[in-house]
Amino acid sequence: MVAAAVILWGHAVAALLFATLALSQLRTGVVSLPRTAFLAALGLTALWALAMSGIGSGDMVTWVAESLRNLGWLGFMFALLRRDTARRGGAVTTIYGVVALVAIAGIALSVFQASAGSHIAGAVSSARVVLRMMVAVGALVLVNHLYSMVAPVARGGIRMAVVALATMWLADLALYAIAYLNGEWPQEVIAARGIVMAATVPMLAIAVHRNGDWTLNISRTVTWQSLTLVGMTIYAMATVLAVSAIQTFGGSYTRVAQTAFVFGSAAALLTLLSSPTVKAWLRVMVAKHLFRHRYDYRAEWARFTETLGTPGESAPPLEERIVKAVADLTDSPAGLLLVADSGALSLGTGWQWQGEAPASVAGEALARFLADGAHIVELDAVRGGHGPREELAAVPQWMIDHHAAWAVVPLVHVDTLIGAILLARPPIDRSLDWEDFDLLRIAGRQVASYLAEARAHEQLADARRFDEFNRRFAFILHDVKNLVSQLTLVARNAERHAANPDFRADMIATLRDSAGKMNDLLARLSQHHSVRADAPQAVELMPLAQRVAKARGGSHPVIVSGDRGALAVADAGRLEQALGHLIQNAVEASAGGEPITVTVGGASIEVADRGAGMTAAFVRDHLFRPFVSTKHGGFGIGAFEARQVIQAMGGTLDVVSREGEGATFTIGLPAALAPQSMERAA
Repeated sequence: MVAAAVILWGHAVAALLFATLALSQLRTGVVSLPRTAFLAALGLTALWALAMSGIGSGDMVTWVAESLRNLGWLGFMFALLRRDTARRGGAVTTIYGVVALVAIAGIALSVFQASAGSHIAGAVSSARVVLRMMVAVGALVLVNHLYSMVAPVARGGIRMAVVALATMWLADLALYAIAYLNGEWPQEVIAARGIVMAATVPMLAIAVHRNGDWTLNISRTVTWQSLTLVGMTIYAMATVLAVSAIQTFGGSYTRVAQTAFVFGSAAALLTLLSSPTVKAWLRVMVAKHLFRHRYDYRAEWARFTETLGTPGESAPPLEERIVKAVADLTDSPAGLLLVADSGALSLGTGWQWQGEAPASVAGEALARFLADGAHIVELDAVRGGHGPREELAAVPQWMIDHHAAWAVVPLVHVDTLIGAILLARPPIDRSLDWEDFDLLRIAGRQVASYLAEARAHEQLADARRFDEFNRRFAFILHDVKNLVSQLTLVARNAERHAANPDFRADMIATLRDSAGKMNDLLARLSQHHSVRADAPQAVELMPLAQRVAKARGGSHPVIVSGDRGALAVADAGRLEQALGHLIQNAVEASAGGEPITVTVGGASIEVADRGAGMTAAFVRDHLFRPFVSTKHGGFGIGAFEARQVIQAMGGTLDVVSREGEGATFTIGLPAALAPQSMERAA
């Protein structure tokens, strides 16, 4: 009794709510196909709920009303899709049509059961329950398909409607599954379904409030998966019907026939779906019948840029990625890059290109034609003799003879032809249309910019190598100048002291040292030579300063003083080179016999002169810039190279100078432990 009362009042309340919602929508006065279908579905649902409340769930009128209710909501969902897909053909229509036919078959069985005798009523009732279960399952799949095809930004308005419809058909599926398994109608579940139906009305009210006139934006991203799911569901439903038919008429071989049908149909379906040609044909059909445009430009461009812009150690070279990115746009299985070179096209990198490329591209005429207007060449039209005369004359014969060659896409950067891409014929042969031309033209310009950038990087790398060579040569030339000065001094003194054995021994040592330094300088000019400083170690600064002062002070007095035990962490050879530059500059800047003083203390070396000095502006802006010098015939390299060398060792080079008072350069280096301290630390 309680269940009967709940069935009565639950469905009555549902009928009242659905009718109220329908009347409220009639008052808005807005007319559109989805809104009309929505009103019809609300009215049919109210009539069904009223029949459930007043007549009962076992009457034929209630069964027919339920099927009409299902058809009403299927029509509403179909109207939502068709609003933005009015010219997109039969795939969606077929899917909805199959589910609608099953619902209509349920109506026919309901009428037949009411008029049939009691001896077949049980069998017809079971078949009717199975059909209603199939309708519920198919409707749930279509609800998921509807939600999946809506763009993510537009899902908020339809989410509540989808939840309401899914709830309604889930309740139906639960009721029919229990009735089919138990062989009787569970009154408690029927009562619960009335309450569930009443609860869906607020969801639909919220949905219609949010979504206005039910305008949807279809998303292409998940359409393929949704259609696949729908197709699998239809296949499963067809398989169930076929197996049931075999069970009825199969006789003694029923089990063998059912097994053979299931495995045979599954194998045939998997074979078809694994074929690249079938997949390509299905994609073409989906794009042709479900969407106004052939391409999902957002998805295509995301894939295009990902192919181009994700290099790595295992990634193919840039030119191969460029060919693949353009070929993927049209599902071409291969492509060949033709590179512009001296007014012609030469062979470049291929991607999965089948067959041997010709020894000569013979692309002078084609290069001129592509450069003039960036035309995309459709080779099938050329083979048929169609197209401008210049295009027919420009395409080389080997492209015409190669049947797989399909289209030539020019790669134009600004107004310069960078190259072209020859695309292979896609699995589903078709002619190029305006969408292909537009997309390939844009993609061609994009990949042309990648190629131009790559070439610019190569030219920049070459320029950097030349710059490195010139920098190295400038440093070496400065050192050669110092060696020439030293040898000139030796030659001048030889005229006066050639008879002195000590001078001759010193001269031989100087010449041997100069020859060794010159060989080192020549080795530094080699492109395979890389300047590698020795590992920093503790260096005694006083002996090093005295050695450099002796080598540089032959023509000018250089006085060395300071702490004889001073140590610093440095590369002795590089430090000697830097100190030599500073002393040489001080000598050249000093007039008369004013001595140069070199003072060693702690981990620093100070070089001071009493020459012309420099202004603060010159020290700040020009002293450490290469090729800037205040000396006549100077290279402007010494101070720059000295600071580079000292900073590479972790040190600093400071300068204090005033115009007319000389300059003082101070080398600061990391301090080193004294030998006694190092012994104690060890």
